[in-house]
Amino acid sequence: MRSRIWLFAELLVIFVGLPLGYRFSPVRIPALPLLWLAAGYALWRQGRDSSFDRHWLWNPAPLAGHLREMLVIFFAAALVLWIGVRWLAPQLVWSFMRQYPSLWAALMVLYPLLSVYPQGIIYRAFFMHRYARLFPAGWVMLVASAAAFAFLHIIFGNLISVVLTLFGGMLFAWRYAETRSLLTSSVEHALYGCWLFTVGLAAISITGCGRNRNEDGCGLVTRRIRPSKRAPRPGSNLKTIQCRRRHDRDKKGTAGVQC
Repeated sequence: MRSRIWLFAELLVIFVGLPLGYRFSPVRIPALPLLWLAAGYALWRQGRDSSFDRHWLWNPAPLAGHLREMLVIFFAAALVLWIGVRWLAPQLVWSFMRQYPSLWAALMVLYPLLSVYPQGIIYRAFFMHRYARLFPAGWVMLVASAAAFAFLHIIFGNLISVVLTLFGGMLFAWRYAETRSLLTSSVEHALYGCWLFTVGLAAISITGCGRNRNEDGCGLVTRRIRPSKRAPRPGSNLKTIQCRRRHDRDKKGTAGVQC
């Protein structure tokens, strides 16, 4: 019983306390070093656990057999995401790739290695093995892993990241449980993450516009009043000037016409 309490306390500190602390910290520090530190702790814990099969941390064998299914699901989801961004915030479509092509190209290479795989270590390999005593195997564990993964994304300060990663976390956790291959799960994770950067949706997180509702490109977070593109009606400016003059005369006690 005591060991379960300590496990639950550890879970709260790592998967609730750390994201909340980072989100509301007055000092901004890079997120990746913290992610690597947490992944290092997870690997250290897994290395001390003789019941954990380290082969699952890579295990490339299942990838070929699952790749076709992964791509079919990905292309369908990618189309839905593109349509959603195009409909709700067309100014974001391809915006990140166009405005920051060098950064986008670097992310396509470095993001899977420096971010996706460490997240897989923490939220799939570590979480689903270490907390098996807290959550029954099956959908309960998948939902718990996905919820923890989604909660991490509160650091970006917008609801979209949390909602999308909840569904993504379910898929990635299920893939890991199905294949016992962190490589396979991470490849699938990288597909979706790279697509979000490419289509422009991940710009909300990278640019931090979720923290500042007055920044440009936040059409999915807040709706701003944009100037109308319609030409003014003939005489509308003259009428406005006349109304202002009449209003000034009214203040001085001179009768005026209501505008």
